[in-house]
Amino acid sequence: MTAQQLTQEEVFHYEKNGFLLQKKPLFSPEKMQELSGIFEEQWAAVGKKLNSELDTPHFRDERLLKFLLSDEVLDLVEPLIGPNIGLWSSHFIAKEPLVGKQTPWHEDSAYWKGRMDRLDKIVTVWLAIDRSNQENGCMRVIPGTHTNGFSEYESVSEDSNIFNSQIKNIDESKAVYFELEPGECSLHDSRIIHGAKANTSEFRRCGYTMRYFSTEAYVIPEKNPGFKIWLARGKNIAGSLFVNE
Repeated sequence: MTAQQLTQEEVFHYEKNGFLLQKKPLFSPEKMQELSGIFEEQWAAVGKKLNSELDTPHFRDERLLKFLLSDEVLDLVEPLIGPNIGLWSSHFIAKEPLVGKQTPWHEDSAYWKGRMDRLDKIVTVWLAIDRSNQENGCMRVIPGTHTNGFSEYESVSEDSNIFNSQIKNIDESKAVYFELEPGECSLHDSRIIHGAKANTSEFRRCGYTMRYFSTEAYVIPEKNPGFKIWLARGKNIAGSLFVNE
């Protein structure tokens, strides 16, 4: 399967708006089936509970590196953050039918603040394992908010949210919803304001996030105990401690 190439217009859209939708299959059907199988194994292993054990699954199952370090993904990422690419993290995110909680408005970068010395070239590839639409709680973003700096947060109840804080005063009328078919993906800047409504449908919504950073950023070892990063492509510019160097 030929790796996808972003056009100049797509790169400009990402730089201006902080996100991009790729309405094309990222992997071949066979490769996508293999990835979906790994997710089902991992989900069953934790009793189908949606918790932090589904964070960084590639730490436990290095079969996932076949996907995370693939040309199919890295060729999408390189035009957005440059040729020197580190694998930051990955995460299986599933919302169960009818009971999947809301994901409050947030910036990924707010949770990574202090763990590396810059946050301006980090991109998340959100790959749909299941169909993702408004009814089952697809991701949504506020375009252009990736250049606003850190937002102000307020507390919310974890009874209906997957974590206990959200960004204040969001105009939800500006939200763009990422509706994707299985195998399609979106890309978003780590600083963009985003979230997802609860899954009120009868269908599960699962995605695999694959997160990458420019190696111009230095990952601070003492702020990342036990955390592992891989050099995915190019050179280690800032001298971070990659497991595969």
